Amino acid sequence: MARIVIIGGHGRIALRLAGLLAERGDEVDAIIRNPEHAGDVTAAGARPVVADIERLDVHDLAEILHGHDAVVWSAGAGGGDPARTYAVDRDAAIRSMYAAESAGVTRYVMVSYFGSPDHSVPEGNSFRAYASAKAAADEHLVGTTLEWTILGPSTLTDGEGTGLVDVDAPSSGTVDRADVAAVAAEAVHRDSTARRTIRFNSGGTPIAEALD
Repeated sequence: MARIVIIGGHGRIALRLAGLLAERGDEVDAIIRNPEHAGDVTAAGARPVVADIERLDVHDLAEILHGHDAVVWSAGAGGGDPARTYAVDRDAAIRSMYAAESAGVTRYVMVSYFGSPDHSVPEGNSFRAYASAKAAADEHLVGTTLEWTILGPSTLTDGEGTGLVDVDAPSSGTVDRADVAAVAAEAVHRDSTARRTIRFNSGGTPIAEALD
């Protein structure tokens, strides 16, 4: 059993992840911004922690993270406003890494995307801010003292999940959010995934085997 905190706890991947971790016997705290989402988080098996990561400084965030065994970053601004994308997906993410180090929480799993760190998205493309923000966060994470894992799922779909993935595929395909949650739940408990970037699509290999 581990005590795990999910940052961005009301996302579609995060809610599935909370349920999977709770089923394993983990104690799960889920940081959410909107208190109206607390019921969904509780129903998923996690304890809601209402806090706005966009505005918390490193010290305050470290106080929330203190005492946990692992952090899973699954937050995001959701696209749209580039300024907020940078504020959440880059700046808040990096603050959470400093906070984890300060709080002594060495295990950190980042839910990123298949193409990161990719700076090739052209100026003017609506995806540019997200790609740049995620690249900056992922590159910072690699340079920390944390036992990090970066998960790079391909284009997300809303199926029920198959439990089967292809790891280190040469190009991006698709993968169900349910399988992303399952990969995160497995990875956070595996020391063998530390200091690895794991890009994956839906595929033909059971998740536990694929992560080996």
